[in-house]
Amino acid sequence: MQDHVQTDAIAPHGGRLVSRFPDDETRAELRDRAAALPAVRLDIRALCDLELIAIGAFSPLEGFMSGAQYESVVENGRLPGGLPWTIPITLSAPRAQAEKLREGAQVALRAPDGRLVGVLELEDRFAHDKPREAERIYRTTDLAHPGVAYLFQEMGDVLLGGKIHLLDRLPPPFPAHHNDPRDTRALFRTRGWRKIAAFQTRNPIHRAHEYLTKVALEICDGLLLHPLVGATKEDDIPAHVRMQCYEVLMQGYYPRDRVLLSCLPAAMRYAGPKEAILHAIVRKNYGCTHFIVGRDHAGVGNYYGSYDAQKIFDQYRPDEIGIVPLMFEHSFYCRRCVSMATTKTCPHDAQARVSLSGTKVRDLLRQGQTPPPEFSRPEVAQILIAAMKGS
Repeated sequence: MQDHVQTDAIAPHGGRLVSRFPDDETRAELRDRAAALPAVRLDIRALCDLELIAIGAFSPLEGFMSGAQYESVVENGRLPGGLPWTIPITLSAPRAQAEKLREGAQVALRAPDGRLVGVLELEDRFAHDKPREAERIYRTTDLAHPGVAYLFQEMGDVLLGGKIHLLDRLPPPFPAHHNDPRDTRALFRTRGWRKIAAFQTRNPIHRAHEYLTKVALEICDGLLLHPLVGATKEDDIPAHVRMQCYEVLMQGYYPRDRVLLSCLPAAMRYAGPKEAILHAIVRKNYGCTHFIVGRDHAGVGNYYGSYDAQKIFDQYRPDEIGIVPLMFEHSFYCRRCVSMATTKTCPHDAQARVSLSGTKVRDLLRQGQTPPPEFSRPEVAQILIAAMKGS
């Protein structure tokens, strides 16, 4: 295994970019051995986590969390030793299956279809206290919360910790926009970017998002548009539709030499503030120096305050997080200002502002109606209307 110390615009979280890809000889040995190993079948989220660990996006993690790491993250929002980390990255198994496994042994990791994808060096087995994790990470035990529902209904009662070896990756869903952390760092170096802002979204991009990214681009050398394309909840807009929206904006509304569109193969937790910290750390590992944090980042329903995802950054020293959060308020088009704005820059009342709820936008799109151009670019709206008709 090779772990590379970077000399880029920003160091990876913890100082080194992890790689968990074995060399050819070790890979062959692990493959031969895997047939006789006990196996754990991963779901889509665990499969996403496995890849993110291996490529270094979750640096400094080298595997699924041990009991000590898990306890420290759940209780303190930090890894043992104090490094900020807010979301447990864990592998679960049913109790009956976990009881047959032994610490110090290897476990084959298989995709949902049974294909061998990796090997776990099992270091730890420990009980999964789901109610405590739900309260500490999601601030609720309500099963209507998608992250809580996954925790209680999809995960096993025992967690397995240990380093991983990634043997086989799934084909990237969008090959033209696929870059690992080492790739984005190399691209940033080649382009001479020293200050890079990252933008995270699981939703289609509208004028408000576009405005935030362009304000960030005014103070940075480059912009990483980094939509999340891993597992999301069923009623979220599918990744391929969201990518079409980004691609059409890249063609006509962004300077191509200052923007990189690339996918993040991560699963959503919908953990609001806690997930905002994780999203920032991940983009730091991809080589970004700044991270856009908007209203209700990674939120769902009414479980979090509108700006809780910004306030949580106050719990850590700036040098601990490393990446600079760019805090934005809710943005909108103001008819009297005749421009995009936020409450920080616009003095006018709500009647002058074009600001639609997600429900209202979805209703318009389902009816084949285009939202106001001040809210959504017509090209984006047409993609979403076509997707609604085909669903």
